[in-house]
Amino acid sequence: MGRALITGGAGFLGSHLCDLFLSRGHEVVCMDNFITGNPQNIAHLLGRDGFSFIKYDVTNYIHIDGPLDYVLHFASPASPIDYLEKPIQTLKVGSLGTHKTLGVAKDKNARYLIASTSETYGDPLVHPQREDYWGNVNPVGPRGVYDEAKRFAEAMTMAYHRFHGMETRIVRIFNTYGERMRLRDGRVVPAFISQALSNEPMTVFGDGSQTRSFCYVSDLIEGIYRLLMSDEVTPVNIGNPAEMTVLQFAQEIKRLTNSSAPIVFKPLPEDDPKIRRPDITKARTLLGWEPKVPLSEGLTRTIEFFKGVLTPV
Repeated sequence: MGRALITGGAGFLGSHLCDLFLSRGHEVVCMDNFITGNPQNIAHLLGRDGFSFIKYDVTNYIHIDGPLDYVLHFASPASPIDYLEKPIQTLKVGSLGTHKTLGVAKDKNARYLIASTSETYGDPLVHPQREDYWGNVNPVGPRGVYDEAKRFAEAMTMAYHRFHGMETRIVRIFNTYGERMRLRDGRVVPAFISQALSNEPMTVFGDGSQTRSFCYVSDLIEGIYRLLMSDEVTPVNIGNPAEMTVLQFAQEIKRLTNSSAPIVFKPLPEDDPKIRRPDITKARTLLGWEPKVPLSEGLTRTIEFFKGVLTPV
């Protein structure tokens, strides 16, 4: 079935990708330096046939023994708290890391997939966001280190496709949630769930009217796999188009956890997008993909995971 290098493979999405590839008969080389990844996310895979792990910083030259059929570049801080604390690492993994992973894919004649993001659309002036929208990004704002790193990564990926004739794929990932999210990564799902389970005030930024859409991790990973195996070169949105306000989302988590936590409001962070919803027409048409897991079901699974994380051992 082929051998895949997955960078950021000990992260939230990367570890689920490792699981999926192994379950479908692929060999997996997982690479991570644990800046934001977690060894526990891949502990169940260590020693398994077809799985190997390399602790490494992908911004350096990459050498992999043996053949590779696929390279998936998922290494990057990916939450606001991470890329605000690690702005230079974020820029380097999006630029140098993309360059190095493209280089190894070119050397091995492997198909390449870059994990891009809905943040390439910035604070969008078009709604819902289609792949042909160029975005509204502040390059010098605090979020620019992540947004522009990903936009550069897309540009470099397309340059390698056009100049070197490489097989490349670009996935623009929208808000995703599920097991193995980090408890304090600054994203809304772990923040709300941990606050609700602890009966601490649930922090909503602004008035909570900003919208998001949330895709369960198993749906997202399936979409990414289908994109990799397709012939589509230009970016494809993968996410859930079911839109809701952040306040509604907080209230849903409060309901599912039977929490008595109060909801409190704090100022909106700089450049925080007011609206976010993918147009997934391309994914539906070209990949035959759309999300299947209902929000209540996915959140229930995620809440159970966080109960285990929050319970003292």
